Amino acid sequence: MATGLIALLDDVAALAKLAAASLDDVAAQAGRAGVKAAGVVIDDAAVTPRYVTGFAASRELPIIGRIALGSLKNKLLFLLPASLALSLVAPWAITPLLMLGGAFLCYEGAEKVYEALFPHAAHGHEAKTGMAGGNPRAVEEARIASAIKTDFILSAEIMAMTLSTVPDSPFWTQAAVLALVGIGITIAVYGAVALIVKADDAGVALVARARTAPVRGLGRLLVAGMPALLRLLATVGTVAMLWVGGGILLHGLEGFGVAAPSHALHHLAEAAGHAVPAVGGAVEWLVTALGSALAGLVVGAALIPVVGHVLAPLAQRLWPGSKAAPQAG
Repeated sequence: MATGLIALLDDVAALAKLAAASLDDVAAQAGRAGVKAAGVVIDDAAVTPRYVTGFAASRELPIIGRIALGSLKNKLLFLLPASLALSLVAPWAITPLLMLGGAFLCYEGAEKVYEALFPHAAHGHEAKTGMAGGNPRAVEEARIASAIKTDFILSAEIMAMTLSTVPDSPFWTQAAVLALVGIGITIAVYGAVALIVKADDAGVALVARARTAPVRGLGRLLVAGMPALLRLLATVGTVAMLWVGGGILLHGLEGFGVAAPSHALHHLAEAAGHAVPAVGGAVEWLVTALGSALAGLVVGAALIPVVGHVLAPLAQRLWPGSKAAPQAG
């Protein structure tokens, strides 16, 4: 009897060691996947603050919270099972779907550039697509919906990159790694966004309550500097959408045998890096990012009339009550 109990305890201990090793393996693989996806994570953090600017301070955190919840739903309820299913039954479909998402990011980024350069014409385009401003509540809902759509594409890229780091792992290991990366990145991105958009409120509190001049000076610096930082992040976010979207399309075309654009950009980046060897790596990265953004801008600009004159009217015919309906006036 005692021997049987000892054997049972040995089995339990062995299972516990196996489980611990599996958890360590999942954590290690999730860490590697998170590092690989770091570029898209940075883009996500740069894109998001622009969806919060222009609202009352009391609405900033609730909006971020709703976008973060939408991001978690995107990753865990939709993208995680879809990624696993596609990898099992239709791995060939992953690249075309990512390219569709990349095209959407290009359109979103090009639309922001169009709005900055031609505000009156951009307003007419927004009216056609149902994105023109209305009452504050409607604007907030539209902004949140747009942020969650953009997050879906960035999250899809993150999940695809994560899955590519564990292609030969067991199914449940892949699922655990995807879930861990999805949750961790969401917390990191939207926690950082919350800190950024509330930094000016923290500055006001420091100015009002701090007892020392240096701390009050820091508070004044935060209050004075955050509007400029938010404007900078809005610009960076637009460029990031074009960069990521263009990069997805270039890599996707390469996968379908159209490698010339991607190879040309790679050779250009290499040449630029060799021209300034002291900072060659940084220059190569910058040229690649700018080239991808330019490609994204071209594609996005081509999509603006397509959306305004083809897709929006088609959506109105198929779904008469949809937000894509042309606005009166």
